[in-house]
Amino acid sequence: MEAINSFFIEDGHLDSTKNFNDEKNSKDKIIYEVIRINNGEPLFLEIHLKRMEKSFNLMDKSFPYEYNKIAEYLERVISANHKKEGNVKITFNIDEDLMKVFYIKHIYPTDEMYKNGVDTILYHGERHNPNAKVIDCKFREKVNEEIKKKNAFEAILVDNNGYVTEGSKSNIFLIKDNKLFTSKIEAVLPGVTREKIIEIAKSENIDFEEKNSKYTELEEIDAMFISGTSPGILPISKVDSIIMNVDNEIMRKLMDLYNNKNV
Repeated sequence: MEAINSFFIEDGHLDSTKNFNDEKNSKDKIIYEVIRINNGEPLFLEIHLKRMEKSFNLMDKSFPYEYNKIAEYLERVISANHKKEGNVKITFNIDEDLMKVFYIKHIYPTDEMYKNGVDTILYHGERHNPNAKVIDCKFREKVNEEIKKKNAFEAILVDNNGYVTEGSKSNIFLIKDNKLFTSKIEAVLPGVTREKIIEIAKSENIDFEEKNSKYTELEEIDAMFISGTSPGILPISKVDSIIMNVDNEIMRKLMDLYNNKNV
């Protein structure tokens, strides 16, 4: 069962998680968002909902909810479960016209991971519609198998043209010669944390560019990091056998600035 804690919302009604029907193996199309709850408040809620609405549009569907109604559902789930920290998932089953709001298990990186970075692997594969946040169980299972087999934290996806795109559940940033790079928006899920990092970089006059980078060029990169709802900004120590600098000055500056904005 994917839902944790005591209560979830289905179609506006609060119910016990004992009655939760897990849809992760469903063949239906399911749009979703994962929102981090910090001190009882959903982080970047409006941005998440705008992205969810865009996912609907990419699936040729109209968005059926007002933002304030979803915010109300979130408040009810947070209050009912008495949980002020964690991750809440919002799913919408397009075929059944059904929305669910529920807490899920989360893994936040340890202090050691933020200090020393994490190991990653390259995975040659791409999501069918990268701009839409839609559950793709078969693809996720294949990637997770490789992550587990190679004892990695995350897999970095490489598309059919040999370009680094994103992580299996994150966005990826690269730093070379004091310049920050990330893949063009057309090739990736437009992550909320990704957007915030770009805003910070521009406000701090950090040289930045959206650019598609070949995986064969990674040995020339100084540093890389993961961005996402749970990890925030997390240094990468290694990509396959390629060692990265986890103490890169620009990366550490971005980490400090991002964390200060979200305490």
